[in-house]
Amino acid sequence: QVQLVESGGGLAQPGESLRLSCTASGSISHLSGMAWYRQAPGKEREFVAWIYAHSTAEYAETVQGRFIISRNNDKNLIDIQMNSLKPEDTGVYICHARIRARGALNHGDYWGQGTQVTVSS
Repeated sequence: QVQLVESGGGLAQPGESLRLSCTASGSISHLSGMAWYRQAPGKEREFVAWIYAHSTAEYAETVQGRFIISRNNDKNLIDIQMNSLKPEDTGVYICHARIRARGALNHGDYWGQGTQVTVSS
């Protein structure tokens, strides 16, 4: 069984910062790329940031220069530091990972439950 668990999030005022973490655990043979997505009320899930196993990162244009994703391979953990938050950053932030579980031949897509981020004055 493979599990992704997010932590962090909460309420912030515009311009403030928040930090989210996501930890992968369970029967993991190989952990490839990890990412954050978000979903605002009434909208589709959208890509936020992705980090490869060797720590190369990619960002959505909407968060480029404000968010920083990082990775700790020893702990199967990713963080995202969210700076200069805007009301439009509000949503449920969901962790994603490409993982090959023990005994599996291929990598699969795994998702966390999500954590709420609300940016409001």
